[in-house]
Amino acid sequence: MAFDRSRIINLDQCVLDALTLFTREKPPSLDLGFFKRPLVVGSGNAAATGKIFFEGTDAVFADESTYLKKLEAVPGIDGCILISASGGKHAPLIAGEVRDKGLQVVLLTNNRSAPASKLASKTYVFPKNSEPYTYNTSTYLGMILGKTGEDAAEIRKFLLNLRLPADFGKYDSVFMIVPDEFESAREMFLTKFDELFGPKVSGRVFTLEQAKHAKTVVPSDTELFISLGAKNTQFGKHRLDVPLPKKASYASLIAVGYYVIGRIQAQHPPYFKDSIEAYAASASKIFGQEIKPMVD
Repeated sequence: MAFDRSRIINLDQCVLDALTLFTREKPPSLDLGFFKRPLVVGSGNAAATGKIFFEGTDAVFADESTYLKKLEAVPGIDGCILISASGGKHAPLIAGEVRDKGLQVVLLTNNRSAPASKLASKTYVFPKNSEPYTYNTSTYLGMILGKTGEDAAEIRKFLLNLRLPADFGKYDSVFMIVPDEFESAREMFLTKFDELFGPKVSGRVFTLEQAKHAKTVVPSDTELFISLGAKNTQFGKHRLDVPLPKKASYASLIAVGYYVIGRIQAQHPPYFKDSIEAYAASASKIFGQEIKPMVD
């Protein structure tokens, strides 16, 4: 069956759809205080989600390339939190090797049939929507909502009332500034720029304090500076200040940031839509399992 390109929605719509899901179906509340010094393992934005969960704690963070080194090098690791939307790919191997070292594994996933769940001592399953491959919006946003307890309906209402410009298409680079207290989400926005635009639209993301350290030496007339949750009075020729909901925590920030990136996506050529089918075929060979342009 031929792939239906019309199913590839932009990221802003994906955010709204995810928040609709979580208004209807509440994510499970997360209590991750199982271990004193957990090894927190995830790939890409799963790793960033783990950093959000354990920000300011004694947790040890790793990905599929570093978890064994961390287990060997860091003393006192007493368990593992494994974050994987699919619970497949590298997850079963990681869970098995960690368990073989005598440590319990707690799995956070969106797949009720996750292969890694067979190796975990406890599994949290979160609701998700069908989404384009790599978007992982409902997946990790639901986990973060389960941790922060923010109101999905209120966030969605805020986004629908958000006033954004219609001239994003004239910029080929974006400099996004996030509040210092939300530094752990910075990586998630960087990942989205990479996935949606590759080299077509450059995305740089820093906290306000990080932006002060030689990040703007070389200027560009086609770079847009977007500040989330604070007024930017210092950086860039072209500036856009985007507010956050009152009492915003990480779920609100990520929803707003992803929504803005989705509006940027909508005002540029459909780079992602034009490329995802070929990429999925290539990724299927790399991982040795079928990767579809849409994840159901």
